[in-house]
Amino acid sequence: MKKVYDVIVIGAGHAGIEAALAAARMGKSTLLTTLEKAGVALMPCNPAIGGTAKGHLVREVDALGGQMGLSADEALLQIKMLNRGKGPAVFSLRGQADKALYHDVMLRVLENQKNLDVLYDETTKILVKDGVAHGITTLENGEIEGQAVVIATGVYLNGRTIIGAETKSSGPVGFKNATHLTDNLLSLGIDIRRFKTGTPARIAKDSIDYDEMEVQEGESDIGTFSFMNDGNLYSQMPCWLTYTNEKTHEIIRKNIKRSPLYNGTIHGIGPRYCPSIEDKVMRFPDKTRHQIFVEPEGRDSDLMYIQGMSSSLPKDVQEEMYHSIKGLTHARFIRYAYAIEYDCINPLELSSSLQVKRIKGLYSAGQINGSSGYEEAAAQGLMAGINAALYVDEKPPFTLNRDEAYIGVLIDDLVTKGTNEPYRMMTARAEYRLRLRQDNADLRLTEKGYSLGLATEERLKKMQERREEIERIVRLSETVKIKKENGGIFERYEGVQVEKTMPVKEALKHPGITFDVLKEVTNAFSEFSKSALFSAEVMIKYAGYLEKEDAAIRDARRLEEKILPEDIDYNALSGLRIEARQKLSKIRPATLGQASRISGVSPADITVLLIYLKTAK
Repeated sequence: MKKVYDVIVIGAGHAGIEAALAAARMGKSTLLTTLEKAGVALMPCNPAIGGTAKGHLVREVDALGGQMGLSADEALLQIKMLNRGKGPAVFSLRGQADKALYHDVMLRVLENQKNLDVLYDETTKILVKDGVAHGITTLENGEIEGQAVVIATGVYLNGRTIIGAETKSSGPVGFKNATHLTDNLLSLGIDIRRFKTGTPARIAKDSIDYDEMEVQEGESDIGTFSFMNDGNLYSQMPCWLTYTNEKTHEIIRKNIKRSPLYNGTIHGIGPRYCPSIEDKVMRFPDKTRHQIFVEPEGRDSDLMYIQGMSSSLPKDVQEEMYHSIKGLTHARFIRYAYAIEYDCINPLELSSSLQVKRIKGLYSAGQINGSSGYEEAAAQGLMAGINAALYVDEKPPFTLNRDEAYIGVLIDDLVTKGTNEPYRMMTARAEYRLRLRQDNADLRLTEKGYSLGLATEERLKKMQERREEIERIVRLSETVKIKKENGGIFERYEGVQVEKTMPVKEALKHPGITFDVLKEVTNAFSEFSKSALFSAEVMIKYAGYLEKEDAAIRDARRLEEKILPEDIDYNALSGLRIEARQKLSKIRPATLGQASRISGVSPADITVLLIYLKTAK
């Protein structure tokens, strides 16, 4: 008799891994199915984790007890802090990762995880009876029963790769694609779309002239992704910066009719914020050059990733345009750039728990939900795995509000607003950025992860110690004084004269004064960690702004606390406009707050719903 699983996860990419590990760590017997071993934790595009807003997501996944941050730290080649010229709300870690090592680390974690089995097979069908998922059918192992199912198939559903006139039914990097599951999802009434993404060429590292490019070194002592690590990364590898030029752009313009993107070969919708080089040249004709970063794919890899040169142009055109770029004149192609089209679900089909609305026990996470990026996928996978485990235990779902985490913003955007193109997380999407910093993700989320049975006691203890350290720093800043005779630091770092004694807390309100600067005049804070000092400094320096954000959060929460009945008949509410009725009936928001964020629902419509809720009581 075949084993019956609590949770079955389809796909072992960044979403599937987090989903499977979350369910298994929460004590559920879990099966992770994927097409082939080599595709586990595959990084088919850039060899990097993090980036603007994405670094926030990695920290949040880590704080809840997820795996991405820990594995990324093991595989890091280089790390940098982005957005240093902006405020601390948008500081974001980005790390170059060794692709092969990242795969190996994740594979080891999966194989050693209690309650988790891994099966290499293609899933062809979701088993559904009376609107409830109860397992899957696979190509070689037949039916497998499970109480909850998570779909995390990435870009593999009917994947098709495109290079010029060459098209191939394939997953990324030439891997096998999944050709059966889409038809099954359509038969279940799920709305399927076609999206597209792309990746640059991979160039032999010994064919590049590095002297013609600008070296880009990593940074030290800026922390790593996981709160469980000491924050130091040794032996970093450099990247390089070069640029396209007018010759490159002329080659692209001359051959644009051969571009699948412009001649109708590609039908899928591509990502707005990660366009191909031909798209950049055609959309921004006034730009005389575009940045190109040359990045190593691993310590022992012969491949270099050419970031910024994503393309689907024919091979001969790719060679001509790459060879027109400084440092790449003699570039030898190991793998040509390609575009990939794939099937994905309309995320409006999902509730805030990532459960498919029409099918109980069926969850969906990652690029199949219309998002782009490893980090967005991991965040959704973690949440889907948590909620699948809670569903098995007949417990309420776990969701995060927009004021609690970037994960909450990501999922709310997808399931409330939907997306007509691959969705990318950005700091601008979050209303409460100062609250949702990457440095305080543990303070915001680790207790939640622990209460779910996901974050370990060791992780909780580490967070509590860090929180106490931050509180001690804040208290000490009220009593330690900067003496009048040390006022020269204000002139040196701010260009202003200050001739009075003041507490450190007051001194930090000056933009140019930091704990680093204060080391020159006091050693009262020398015992504290750099991460705790940074978090305390932001809390002190931006206290007024944080109070304003908190007030806005309280106002927004009033709408979030007003629950809309699941069976509400929007067509029967006479005060609603037609568009609002249609959108509300389709999306069926859980709260008045969610309803207010639906495109096409006006403040007047919200007032109608508010009156309805009052009279319905």
